[in-house]
Amino acid sequence: MSRTNFQDLLDAGVHFGHLKRKWNPKMAPYIFMEKNGIHIIDLHKTAVKIDEAATVLKQLAHAGRKVLFVATKKQAKDVVAEYAQSVGMPYVTERWAGGMLTNFPTIRKAVKKMNTIDKMMTDGTFDTLAKRERLQITRQKAKLEKNLGSIADLTRLPSAIFVVDVQKEMNAVREANRLNIPVIAMVDTCCDPTPIDYVIPANDDATKSIELVMKALCEAIKEGLAERKVEKEKENAENAENAAPAQGGKKLRSRRPKKEETSEDAVETEAKEEPVEQHVEAE
Repeated sequence: MSRTNFQDLLDAGVHFGHLKRKWNPKMAPYIFMEKNGIHIIDLHKTAVKIDEAATVLKQLAHAGRKVLFVATKKQAKDVVAEYAQSVGMPYVTERWAGGMLTNFPTIRKAVKKMNTIDKMMTDGTFDTLAKRERLQITRQKAKLEKNLGSIADLTRLPSAIFVVDVQKEMNAVREANRLNIPVIAMVDTCCDPTPIDYVIPANDDATKSIELVMKALCEAIKEGLAERKVEKEKENAENAENAAPAQGGKKLRSRRPKKEETSEDAVETEAKEEPVEQHVEAE
């Protein structure tokens, strides 16, 4: 079953492309027609591509992997941030810091520095500093928080990135391509789909269009996370069940029954006792 339907896509304006004179010929397979000098995107193909991307994201979420959402344009940043937060995924809605992927260790150092400043503010160290130093650290923290706060939990490279505007986020796309990280993107008629692994032909300028695509993809991520949670709980329950008998205590060793005395044993016992009796009589 499709995650979106034709009417919802139509109502959200997902089909509106750019002016014909701005088009990229490589987007021709996804264009349905031209109307009033504007290219119209084939929504049937859009629905199929959304389902393909959703399947990939669901699998990644089920495997416990992270997906980085990138959208720095005004009409996309709030929507992307909201949906990414709802599924616990990292996102970039401010300036893309060069080397965020290709120079990831340096980015991690900056994040650790931000965490160190937070610790200073909570343990009272910050209050012991001079006024000028406090001001410098406060400004530094604000800058780090703005640019890197949303990726603080990203401890390793993401398994995929999602981009709203390919032209605007080309630096992120190039870095992902260099590291062979799959790229999922909303691609408008003016963009080049070549560097994108999972193309979602769609209007990347309208907030409603962006929200509809984000909703479908994040629902798939939620499903993957829910399945992972169920499997983990089942695994933990099985482990606890297997551990219970081992912790139940040591098995008690059963006593061996006494061997019944036979007539031969009695004779042997008497034979052993005879010297003692004889010795007593001799005395």
